[in-house]
Amino acid sequence: MGKDKLRKFAENDTFSFLFQPTPNQMYTGEFELKGKWNTNFFKNDNPIVLEVGCGKGEYTTGLAERYPNKNFIGIDFKGARLWRGCRTVVEKELNNVAFIRNKIEFINSFFADNEISEIWVTFPDPQPKKAKKRLTSARFLNNYSKILKEKGTVNLKTDSRLMHFFTLAIIEENELENKFSSDDIYSLNEKDEILDIKTFYEKKFLAEGIKITYVKFDLKKDYNYINPSEENVLNSGMFHISEK
Repeated sequence: MGKDKLRKFAENDTFSFLFQPTPNQMYTGEFELKGKWNTNFFKNDNPIVLEVGCGKGEYTTGLAERYPNKNFIGIDFKGARLWRGCRTVVEKELNNVAFIRNKIEFINSFFADNEISEIWVTFPDPQPKKAKKRLTSARFLNNYSKILKEKGTVNLKTDSRLMHFFTLAIIEENELENKFSSDDIYSLNEKDEILDIKTFYEKKFLAEGIKITYVKFDLKKDYNYINPSEENVLNSGMFHISEK
């Protein structure tokens, strides 16, 4: 391991807003802030927005700057990436941000039922050969729906046409409310300012001429989500796309 990465890991230990749950907390759900994020950490009643696979935290911190009356939490497993997000929090003196270093599969160990108002999924790995690992697959939607409030919203912003059309298909398969979708957000005449936040990878994709897509949809509570059939994904338009 390089010295720079070791330096970042050491500094991560000093950030009071970065939490690194132990394996025991992961598997038992006995995490001290579960169900208590508002009262014990943010110390307010503002809505909590979660970014899964937050990487360097560009969206988490970008949203936090724009919406000071909301709280934002980013979760990712890569400590060196989270270090950059933590440094941004310090540099911009943000007081409505927290990060969790852990696997997304364990989010139900860190949040109580109905604790989250909204979820962002930004530029995830599209997992071309493993649909169940996609962050908008049934496996993850079942987890999200438990921690989200009633009619909690999921936002997917991605360069992957596969992820985009897969998500549209799972929305249709489970009869969810598709609040908005676009297969090229930068072609829109008018768009929400939150879509203008650009991550490191998004800037790279745009420079390569890759279109950025977006889907916003609500989840249902107490519902067993299922993945769409390959036929439904193809019918959503995926068959026109050859994935990177």
